[in-house]
Amino acid sequence: MGYTPWRIIDIISFTTGEMKKRYGLIYVDRDNEGHGTLERKKKASFDWYRNVIKTNGESLNQYDK
Repeated sequence: MGYTPWRIIDIISFTTGEMKKRYGLIYVDRDNEGHGTLERKKKASFDWYRNVIKTNGESLNQYDK
């Protein structure tokens, strides 16, 4: 069994055109009106997923900040 993230970065919703739903591992500074710096910041889930890959899934029940 493998794990694949929904998206690496936050993207515009294909169905609604909104940014309010954020599924990515990397936050993108942009709102629903298209305002923002587009700066990217790693979310906590980024480090969690990196650790899952690094340990080949053995760390799935662990979370270290």
